Amino acid sequence: MRTAVALVRACHPGPTAAVTVLAALLAVTAGHSAGQAALVATAVLAGQLTVGWSNDLVDADRDVATARRDKPLVTGEITRAALRRALVLASAACVALSLAVGLLAGLVHLTLVAAAWAYNLGLKRTVWSWLPYVVAFGLLPAFSWLALDPPAMPPWWVMVVGSVLGFGAHLLNTLPDLDDDARTGVRGLPHRLGARRSSVLAVVALVAGTAVVVLGPAGTGPWWGWAVLAMSVLLSVGALVLGGRAPFRAALVIALLDVVLLVARS
Repeated sequence: MRTAVALVRACHPGPTAAVTVLAALLAVTAGHSAGQAALVATAVLAGQLTVGWSNDLVDADRDVATARRDKPLVTGEITRAALRRALVLASAACVALSLAVGLLAGLVHLTLVAAAWAYNLGLKRTVWSWLPYVVAFGLLPAFSWLALDPPAMPPWWVMVVGSVLGFGAHLLNTLPDLDDDARTGVRGLPHRLGARRSSVLAVVALVAGTAVVVLGPAGTGPWWGWAVLAMSVLLSVGALVLGGRAPFRAALVIALLDVVLLVARS
């Protein structure tokens, strides 16, 4: 039981759950049956487990150096050997489940998982740290639509919003660890911009995503879509005026609104 709990903590459970739920919602929106949507979500879950566990293995020495007590490898709750074994099993499951969804869709999913691994293995230290997030989140809707019979591509604006959400997610995910990262030589885009500018950029990007959801689909958007866009703009203006942690919190709220809008308008 202790090992199981440690594995859950090491997979970055918040982002893993969020991406898996988003994949399930996109699969339902695309028109899959409950069983097929569950298969899509399970494949995504396996992929996210490999991303989280590989991240903790790659960063193990850095996490020890910064005394990260939230990391099971640092606290000794799990060994590197045990985490490697879990990673191998999850990787095999990810490949099998992805291809079970469909060859083309499976290859797309494996591509977005590879992009996340590229981030873990080195891109996080460069000015291109945002690119894996943009690629992975942009391709996530394509995984669901290409799994249809016959395969189809999602509306263009769905993939654009996915990429924008990915960019915002990168900035928000990195902000809490900026100081620890700086001490261990990680210099991604948010580190070069700094906390303040990264927060502002996240808010601006996510508001742009809201606008794409409202304006992208053919026809006039529903009144509630315009209301959400207005709310996002007001949140962003208020957060930028207040400063401090306000832009970070506003970006989280706007990201949630974008996901709700994306599913509702797809």
